[in-house]
Amino acid sequence: MRTLKVIPLILIGLVGLSAQAQTKKSVAKTKTATTAAGDITASAKRGQVVYASNCLVCHMADGGGVPGMNAPLVKTSYVLGSKQSLINVLLKGMQGVEIDGEEYRNVMPPFTQLTNQQIADVLTYVRNNFGNKAPAITVKDVAAVRK
Repeated sequence: MRTLKVIPLILIGLVGLSAQAQTKKSVAKTKTATTAAGDITASAKRGQVVYASNCLVCHMADGGGVPGMNAPLVKTSYVLGSKQSLINVLLKGMQGVEIDGEEYRNVMPPFTQLTNQQIADVLTYVRNNFGNKAPAITVKDVAAVRK
């Protein structure tokens, strides 16, 4: 008779442990997502400072650029596309390029003087402002392209 009373208690205990494990997994996923969002926000905030001192003069405060001269940063294939291509633009510069059917003639110099962190931050800022929504660029991404 005692054995029958113990089995339900064991089952209740196992169900409780399973629910607790699922809750921990859910909390861990939420923390990871929150941390990632916080990382993007912090990176973009630092990137805004880099943008103001290096990019704003040509690409303007609203990221609109100057028609025919300086490319816009608003929802263009360069900004929203390949991370590697975008990183290369900062590391190698560009001149006389067509972006989304529009030609831009001004010379964009390479910004090799910026650290990997600064490049990651400014590109994360650009990719998440001016109406853009794209994954962050990390220091690892930049280091892989710079090597």
